[in-house]
Parts: sequence; C-alpha cells; structure tokens
Amino acid sequence: MPPKKKQTEEGPDPLMRAARFGRVKNTLSMGFVGLPNVGKSTLTNLLAGALHAEAANYPFCTIDPNVVQCIVPDQKFKYLVETFKPSSIVPAVLKVTDIAGLIKGASEGAGLGNAFLSHIAAVDGIFHLIRAFDSDEVIHVDDSVDPIRDLETIQSELCMKDKETLTKTVEKEKERVRKEKGLARAADPPLSETFMSAYETCKRLIDNNTPVQTCEEFTMAEVEVIKDWGLITTKPVIYVVNLSSKNYIRKGSKWLPKINEWVKSHGGGQIIPISCDFEQTLFDMKDDPEGQKAYLDQCTEEAKAAGLQGPQAEVKSIIPRLIRAGRAALCLQSFYTAGPKEVRAWTIMRGTAAPQAAGVIHTDFERGFICAEVCNFDDFKALHAGQASMAKAKEGGKYRQEGKGYIMAEGDICNFQFNVTTAKKK
Repeated sequence: MPPKKKQTEEGPDPLMRAARFGRVKNTLSMGFVGLPNVGKSTLTNLLAGALHAEAANYPFCTIDPNVVQCIVPDQKFKYLVETFKPSSIVPAVLKVTDIAGLIKGASEGAGLGNAFLSHIAAVDGIFHLIRAFDSDEVIHVDDSVDPIRDLETIQSELCMKDKETLTKTVEKEKERVRKEKGLARAADPPLSETFMSAYETCKRLIDNNTPVQTCEEFTMAEVEVIKDWGLITTKPVIYVVNLSSKNYIRKGSKWLPKINEWVKSHGGGQIIPISCDFEQTLFDMKDDPEGQKAYLDQCTEEAKAAGLQGPQAEVKSIIPRLIRAGRAALCLQSFYTAGPKEVRAWTIMRGTAAPQAAGVIHTDFERGFICAEVCNFDDFKALHAGQASMAKAKEGGKYRQEGKGYIMAEGDICNFQFNVTTAKKK
C-alpha cells in the first residue's frame, strides 16, 4: 500500500487554497508581473538558461508576452538518468511568461495596460517581482525605489480590473436568469444566495486590495461560481524581491521586513528574495565552473564577514528554488517512466488518479487502463543496489500494482498496463 499522507494541523494547504480556482490542466504557466525595469526580462532569461527575451533598460521593451520553458531542477530525475543511462532524456519543464510592466492607471488603459492585463489573465499563477535595489543605471518609472508603493500600485491595478470584472459579472448573471425564466429585459431578477454570497465576499476582499485566492471562507459551491468569473486575483502569487548583490549575499535589506508586513496584511503569501545582478554574474560564468566556484566561495566569505554563520552563510543561486516554487504554486508534480531507452518526467496535477496520469502519456493508456505498476523513488533508491532495473524493488515488496482509484504520489516510477481492443469491421 502507498504511504499515508501526513495530516497537518495548520488547516488547508495554502497551495491547494489557491488552486481551487484554477484550470485543471497539466500545462499550466506562471507569469512575471511588476512595474517596468524591476528585472522581469532579466529573470526570465535566467530562468530559461538563455537570453530569450530582449532585456533592455526601457519601460516597454517587452510588448508581446515572451514565453520560455524552464527545466525543473529535480534530483530524483537526475538520479534515475545516472542509473539507467538512457539514450533519451526528457525532464519536466515549467512554462513562464514575461509580461511587460504595468504602471499606475493600467486598469484604465494607461501605458500599455489593457493588453498587459489580458496577458496576466492568460497565465495560471503570478511571480510578483518587486524592485528593492538602488541603481543610477536602471531608471525607475516613479523616479525612486519604494517597494511598498510599488506593491500597492500593482495590487491596486489588479484589484481594479477585478472590480470591473465583478460589475460585468452581476449583469451577465441577471441576463442569464432573465433568459432562463423568460423575464423582460427591464426586470431585475433576484440572484441565487450562493452567487450573492460569493460576490459580496469577493467585493469586500477586492475593495481592501486583498487577493481573492487568500480567503478560506468560500464553500465549494461558491468556488465553482467564482471560477467562471476569470478574476485575476484568484491566481496563486509568489512575491519575488529583487535585491542588490550585496544585500542578497548578506541576506538582509531594510525593505524585507516591510515587504513581509505588507504581504501579511494582504492575505499572506510566499516571499523569495533574489538578486538578478548576482544571478547574472554567476550565469555569465557558466562556461567556467572553476570561476563560478571561486565567485561563490568569495560571496560566502563576504557573508561570514557580515556575521552569518553555518549554512546561513552559504551563498548559492536561488533560481532552482524559484522554478520549484512556481511549479508547487500551480500544484504540479512529477511521475517518472524509466528504462534503458528513455527516462522521462511527466507532469500532472496533485491529486491525479492513475488512469488520468496514464492518459498524459497516451490517451489509449487511460482508455484501456488495467493497472499501474508503481515503485516510489525513495524505495527504488534504497533497494536497487546499483541495478538499472526494478528487480530488487520487486524482491523487497515495494513494486506494487495499483488500480483506478490510486492517487499518484510525487516521485512515483510507473509502468502502465492497458488493453485497447479495436472493434471488428462488420
């Protein structure tokens, strides 16, 4: 039997809380949102490992959304590749969209606001990038660095767009009820209790500049209603704070406590400090591993000189963590198929049953699903004794068969049994 899931005493999983409103797909995407010149294009380039977007010091250099595929850092996948040594390797990827900068008044069409807000609506989760570094070389659209003001600006624009959407939603619902009941256009029909309850709660949150997805009060019926409205603030958000190299290395900034307080007062959320300057310097040394190591060692010594000790003093790239956090925010996970020909990481949503996971490989696998032969990665690693096969896992009783009701776990290694019969021609 698969291991039982651990129960938490902290209430609903915040990731699943946001995922309630999302699309049920395996190809979800994150998008960078922020003011111009906060580092969105630079960070998108770094995430992809190549300069896919034109990172220029100009407020609207990225007019069309730029989409990149980021390889998901995965030690389990790497271990399987090293073990099976296949001729084909296919890692999991995360799709990230670089959306051009918003400015104050975007919800009313200022700058290139309306087009950019539609690009935000098209992604499934948001990396909200905030500038917390000073630089005379990189202009700020408001002429000064103030992350709290910038947070308020972006949040206000997203909430104002949602407020506009809410207003239209009420009229659409009334029109639907009129048609359903055969009422005249002038009639003002009463709306359902579920609709009005969801509407009032959303309006209260949006009026307070608080994302709708942070609320835990919604019933499942209300969630189903809200999902059809297309509100931007129902999307999961990760706040990414772009620091100077110096502040990133010493793991401190005067702005971080203030940003933390702002996020807490607006429903909470994950905050990831990063430095595009540090990451770019490290990336530019990609062809010189010894140079990279020397640079990281130098940064670690600077962190120690600033008073940091132990693991806290270690300086390394935050890019892998950012990619994994984005994937987790979308409630995506991996299962693997592994053999001498190919090792592949397949992306599914958390909570996916075995037949639907099989369908990600091929629709016939789901249609003719018989069972899933499953060994969790940790069991395989502990038992395989260097062999590129499941023989030892089978001997240890860790290679099992699961039926249609099995919910896939992170790190499952699978082989699906199926049978699809073709109807005989008459």
